[in-house]
Amino acid sequence: MKYWQYLVRRLTGGVVSLLGLSIIIFGVSRILPGNPARMALGAMASEKQVRELSREMGLTDPLWQQYVQYMQGLLTGDLGQSLETKREVATDIAQYLPATLELITVAMMFTVVFGIPLGVIAAQNKDGAVDHATRLVAFFSVSVPGFFIGVMFQLIFGYLLEWFPITGRLASEYSVDRETGFLLVDTLAAGQVDAHLNVWLHLLLPALALSMAGMGQVMRITRSSMIDVQDQDYVAAERGFGLPSWLVTYKYTLKNAFVPTLTILGLLYASLLGNAFLIEVVFSWPGLALYGVTAVMNNDFNAVVGVTMTIGVAFVSINFVIDVLLGRVDPRIRLQVEEAT
Repeated sequence: MKYWQYLVRRLTGGVVSLLGLSIIIFGVSRILPGNPARMALGAMASEKQVRELSREMGLTDPLWQQYVQYMQGLLTGDLGQSLETKREVATDIAQYLPATLELITVAMMFTVVFGIPLGVIAAQNKDGAVDHATRLVAFFSVSVPGFFIGVMFQLIFGYLLEWFPITGRLASEYSVDRETGFLLVDTLAAGQVDAHLNVWLHLLLPALALSMAGMGQVMRITRSSMIDVQDQDYVAAERGFGLPSWLVTYKYTLKNAFVPTLTILGLLYASLLGNAFLIEVVFSWPGLALYGVTAVMNNDFNAVVGVTMTIGVAFVSINFVIDVLLGRVDPRIRLQVEEAT
């Protein structure tokens, strides 16, 4: 089997997974307590009005017919109307998703910038004081919940030191045309340097709190992979030829040890899309995760389905991208796939 055929198979498997997710979330949304029509009309509505709206919403149709209509809506981007915001769910997702993507992207940047170098340093100083210190940091970051770290950041850097704002995305004195929804991009496009810096001030604390758990995982994976590769004969030969230590470490050793790290980075990025809700609640961040939590609390099943499917599509897409990148980073993976079939 050629590698591209393997990728097509993986993509097909992802589509099947999304189909299964759609069935599960459809079933769950139909067995949740509460009548969506009653919730939409309010407690003062009559039973006749509730029945009429239920019929208009298709809730009186057979389940298989409801599922067909539901899938037709998903495939055309029609996710129905939110019972809470009274707007199209697709419109809400388009509004809230950029805020979450901006948050998790900056969090992932922190994970890469700090996690990989610290993992490399720990491997180079195996069983030394630096190694023990980095492993302690990794253990702390993985063990302590992100929301608790976020609250500590708010108390220390926001309340006591007053260095950073602790809620929102942008100070009220700034007005920015939100063309893309990504404020880092929109402020730069508008030439508003002060507003751009203010966006960074709002981003740093929640993004750093969100990145801590992933940072610890990346540090541990990178350290372990680097130690395994450092023991290989070709690395000893490269050092014996007199190549600079930094060249051996970052060009040859890290490149071959990077496959597990790249895999975990992809999974982390996708998981952050669903795991950001606690950080968004703590920092009042107007993102998709907070929107999803509100939808669950209000039994807004159209919004719940929309958010869940959005996260599912993100997982499948990122996993596919990781499969492509792994084949590019390490040709041995392509060879193993082609030789195994």
